[in-house]
Amino acid sequence: MKRKKIKTKPAGSPKTAPLNGAGANGAGANASNASKKSRREAMRRFGEWGLLGAVIAGGGIYAIGHVSATIGELDLSKLGNGRPTIVQIHDPNCPRCVELQGETRDALAEFDGELQYLVANIRSEKGRDFAQEHGVGHVTLILFDGKGRKRDVLVGNNSSATLTREFRRLLRSSNAAKASG
Repeated sequence: MKRKKIKTKPAGSPKTAPLNGAGANGAGANASNASKKSRREAMRRFGEWGLLGAVIAGGGIYAIGHVSATIGELDLSKLGNGRPTIVQIHDPNCPRCVELQGETRDALAEFDGELQYLVANIRSEKGRDFAQEHGVGHVTLILFDGKGRKRDVLVGNNSSATLTREFRRLLRSSNAAKASG
């Protein structure tokens, strides 16, 4: 059988009373308490870090999805791919443009992917060229049919209700054009 080593306190240190029936100097209880405390602390910290990790991961997934969607919206080569398209002439530093973009996205939510939304960012060369080609400035929506033919131009801010009506009209005319040939 192994002998237990009993640690002795240095001379002059205060004596502690035994806790929970532990040995004469209470070392067993203090070690047990310290062990419980450190495990509890470790689990608490693990929970905090786990929560933080989950928040960061969720934010990363959202950011990746948002960036991917934004990159897809900037691809003006999608125009004329068979889906009616709304192209916003957009300046990301313009509050009116950002407001129009929000109203447009709200209106598009009702169409479940029937319409395609693209952005011509006038801060880029392609976006500026696109706006000049169509003779429009920012805070403008250009509506195209599925073949890429310009059907309407909406200049200035509009409510999502107004945009929804205009988008329905675009869909009706595009569907009628498909049906007739």
